[in-house]
Amino acid sequence: MNLIYNSEQYSVVEFGADDDNEALRFGGYEITDKAVKREFFMGGMQAVSFRKDVSDLIASDPSLEEVDDFLGQYDSYMQQIVTVH
Repeated sequence: MNLIYNSEQYSVVEFGADDDNEALRFGGYEITDKAVKREFFMGGMQAVSFRKDVSDLIASDPSLEEVDDFLGQYDSYMQQIVTVH
């Protein structure tokens, strides 16, 4: 598990691929919205798509605001309340 992004608004943790765990077969990502204390985990093909989108975003040399705006696309998926993080 690696913290790959951390701003005042969001953090993103990357989980490596794990062939023994179907949810992590392609790795996974946990996005946390710190302001509302909610998180979203994605694995499988959704993680593969997220990885590609992030790679494309990074190639454009984005500002922190642009990265936060990108992550904001996932706000509606964040239903899990963060109790200890």
